[in-house]
Amino acid sequence: MVSYIAKRIFAVIPIVLFAIFIMFVFIRLSPVDPAEAYLTAANIHPTEELLAEKRHEFGLDQPMAVQYVQTIVKVFQLDFGHSYVTNQPVWDEVTARMPATLQLAVSSIFLAVLISIPLGFLSAIYKNSLIDRFSRLLSYLGASIPQFWLGYLLIFFFSVKLNLFPVEGRGSWAHLVLPTVTLSLALIAIYTRLLRASVLEQMQESYVLYARTRGIKEKVIMVKHVLKLAISPVITGLGMNVGKLLTGTIIVEQVFSWPGFGRYFVDAIFNRDIPVIQCYVLLAACLFIVCNLIVDLVQLAMDPRISSKGRAEY
Repeated sequence: MVSYIAKRIFAVIPIVLFAIFIMFVFIRLSPVDPAEAYLTAANIHPTEELLAEKRHEFGLDQPMAVQYVQTIVKVFQLDFGHSYVTNQPVWDEVTARMPATLQLAVSSIFLAVLISIPLGFLSAIYKNSLIDRFSRLLSYLGASIPQFWLGYLLIFFFSVKLNLFPVEGRGSWAHLVLPTVTLSLALIAIYTRLLRASVLEQMQESYVLYARTRGIKEKVIMVKHVLKLAISPVITGLGMNVGKLLTGTIIVEQVFSWPGFGRYFVDAIFNRDIPVIQCYVLLAACLFIVCNLIVDLVQLAMDPRISSKGRAEY
């Protein structure tokens, strides 16, 4: 197990370097000139002399190989430069906004897991029952309703009509309710269907029949054996969605004016704030890599059949 963990951790390094390379290439291929974007954001008329000065200051007049090496060094030092708009260090502004996005993502994941696991498990055990039909209806709604539309719908009923929750901003727990429900509904739909299908598949396995013939209680079989193996796809989806939520709450943050990293990124796109865009892209890639690594390690701990090569031995 130790060797497997070490290999997976070392395998992350080339993936991060490749992500930096992709970010570097796409930014350089962009038609936006960083020097011109900086001067425009500062409300300065971009003359040829000023553009040449800023290109030299940003190191854009150096060979591409030198720029790429400098980018790698700065990234590992968490130096993403200064924002063109605020003229503040990008990393400082990101770390100041990340707690709000993290709070929203964690609360959404918690609510989704709290509802989807028991609902998916029970809908599989009581197949075609009332709870199964309810879970399927909820899954269809969660998968089909756009998040921005759901957000405005919740605002209309629970904020405008009933005046139960605030419309926008971040502060008390009440501000967190509507954004959390908006984000978690799609996750509930995914996890419920995944767990239901996985439990039904596991119930057809021979070990379940063998356990029943031995006289083991049905509750023990379902919870201790079936659920333990069936929850693996949910854990995989959870790891992928954590990274997605941390960097992809853009729409919900815009709808509810949530002061998170997503709104900061949207503003950076409109302002052509390239250092912020670079930081967002690289941070998104790193979060997905780390979340998938954590999921693999959790599955390794739960399922001893996973070999050191990272695959199951059956």
